[in-house]
Amino acid sequence: MITIKTPEEIKIIAESGKILAAALKLVAKKAKPGVTTRELDKIAETFILSQGAKPAFKGYEGFYYSLCASVNENIVHGLPSDYVLKEGDIIGLDLGVLYKGYNTDMATTVAVGKVSSQAKKLLSIAEKSLAVGIEKAKIGNTIGDIGEAVQKFAEKNGFGVVRDLCGHGIGRGLHEDPKVPNFGTAGTGVKLVEGMVICIEPMITAGDYNLKKSKDGYGYATRDNSLSAHFEHTIAITKKGPQILTK
Repeated sequence: MITIKTPEEIKIIAESGKILAAALKLVAKKAKPGVTTRELDKIAETFILSQGAKPAFKGYEGFYYSLCASVNENIVHGLPSDYVLKEGDIIGLDLGVLYKGYNTDMATTVAVGKVSSQAKKLLSIAEKSLAVGIEKAKIGNTIGDIGEAVQKFAEKNGFGVVRDLCGHGIGRGLHEDPKVPNFGTAGTGVKLVEGMVICIEPMITAGDYNLKKSKDGYGYATRDNSLSAHFEHTIAITKKGPQILTK
């Protein structure tokens, strides 16, 4: 069931999103060669708690950590560990905040030191594909409009779009209806109405879009071990157009 949020609820979600954006910015800045992904998790959790909020992921369906840290071919849900980041890695950082009873969800993928030209292009196209999807998050459009826009942009630039994972609604629940795929056909699917809050999160691959379980047994990686990038914002559907709540 899709829950429509009131303006008051959206305001609270935006407060949650502001905390989340600051936390993710801090973690991204600390993603340097020599740092472990477990250290990044601790940085995220400490900051979120200092703001009077809670890490939304910790304890969710048994997840032990606050941060999902997905390196190189790992797409999403990577477990923080003793892995030491090295020059040339890229790392997807996915983080959630629970504040005053409402969740927000956000992700970015960053370069660790100097990276390959392919990695640079992947990060650029993946981030732009999120922006393209957000542009379609308007009253009267459909979920299919978002998916088609993301897919066409990524594929036009030579990259794959993960099919088996998708974005979602959000609010009091971390994952709510509707599902928000990153591929599709314009004009199909759920129609967007004022008060909906959704997470748009393209997962873009340098190679094939098919996936497999990560080596950690929890997350997902590209089946062909090609690089993957993940970007996400929490968005409110408003009369003035899409409102990014995680900034």
